[in-house]
Amino acid sequence: MTELKNNPRDLAVDALESIDEGAYSNLELNQVIQDADLSEVDKHLLTELVYGVLQHRLTIDFYLANFLQRPEQTPRWVINLLRTAIFQMEFLDRVPTFAIFNETIEIAKRRGSDGVRKMVTGVLRSYQRQGTPSLDSIPDLTQRLATEYSVASWIVDQLLYELGENKCRKILDSINRPAHLSVRMNPIQRSTAAIRQSLSEEYDVQESLLATDGLRLQNGPGLAQSASFQAGEVIAQDESAMLVGETMQLATGQKVLDACAAPGGKTTQLAQKVGPDGQVIAWDIYESRTRLIQQNAQRMHLTNIVTEVHDATTPCPELKEEFDRILVDAPCSGIGLLRRKPETRYLKSKKDSSDLHRVQLDILDNVASMLKVGGILTYSTCTMLRKENQMTIDEFLTQHPEFELLKTQTDKKVKADRTDLSLNIYPDDFGSDGFFIANMKKVK
Repeated sequence: MTELKNNPRDLAVDALESIDEGAYSNLELNQVIQDADLSEVDKHLLTELVYGVLQHRLTIDFYLANFLQRPEQTPRWVINLLRTAIFQMEFLDRVPTFAIFNETIEIAKRRGSDGVRKMVTGVLRSYQRQGTPSLDSIPDLTQRLATEYSVASWIVDQLLYELGENKCRKILDSINRPAHLSVRMNPIQRSTAAIRQSLSEEYDVQESLLATDGLRLQNGPGLAQSASFQAGEVIAQDESAMLVGETMQLATGQKVLDACAAPGGKTTQLAQKVGPDGQVIAWDIYESRTRLIQQNAQRMHLTNIVTEVHDATTPCPELKEEFDRILVDAPCSGIGLLRRKPETRYLKSKKDSSDLHRVQLDILDNVASMLKVGGILTYSTCTMLRKENQMTIDEFLTQHPEFELLKTQTDKKVKADRTDLSLNIYPDDFGSDGFFIANMKKVK
């Protein structure tokens, strides 16, 4: 039996407890892996268990509901232990049931009382005997989809209303599939062809379907261990996010404001495109987050980024018509990131989305005067909800007749045949994050 401190199932329970208490899943998992002495196989299992339980938690809890007599009185770690067991039974074909039972019961025995061990044993045996509960017992479509795909019912309800059942189902199915590792190349010191060749010596490399400088990587070391990353030749970034810089019609020598910049993925892309004769001013409200931007800029050999601790809703009259381009990558509900940040689906509320809509408008209102006539203001979010996307843009344009909406165009002509001027990328479209991009030109 694996010692508990190096047992991926036991470590998964610890990580899930921390995430329940507010830790970010990616940061918590990275810390657990760093602190433990795990084989690559066990690291993979630990990652599968943590993200798998988070992705399917509502489904798993529905399955468990009839087998837990007093869940509100059951210790949180026991609930998470049972969740990991049911996840393995329902979603991991390669793990034998006897192994799941043995490991789960052993952890219950060593972490809890004999009563806990008996309860866990009873739940698992009853579950095995009675079989998987049917979702058909849920009559309401919204609740059934929310339970089947493990997404908060208000999100499902909104997607059904805005996009219809067919598209909603495709999106929900997509966000429970594994995320791709994607990187954007930084051809400052070497060509993209040379960077790709170096990466192919460590990974299986595929060209991005969306972004000109984007690649998908598989079957290799952690990105931070790769030679190309350490040389500053790549940065981890979702393919949808890479499109923002492509759409802004950037040119060398321009002065650009990135109003909500941290952690700096888009900032570095803007800096690459305006070149050493251009400049990117990068704002964030937290000093610790501006340091992340500086670290990325330094690693990628970019000397034309200036970071400032600044709230993008705070007026700066001295910056009137200062910038050729402004990017507002706005704070949002992050509903487009449910694949990468699965806990988001349980933490956000409809009120959060409405409150963020107001913040987004405040930022746009504030920076509008800072753009030169003829310049472009780009608005982007990593959400799929109309309230934070097109409705925000429509309201801004109503209040600011000096701007007109342009058609968002990418180098690879992504969804070029659409009728909407703004660009919506949904998770099922290309297997990337959900994203929204709108470009507005200041015409007077």
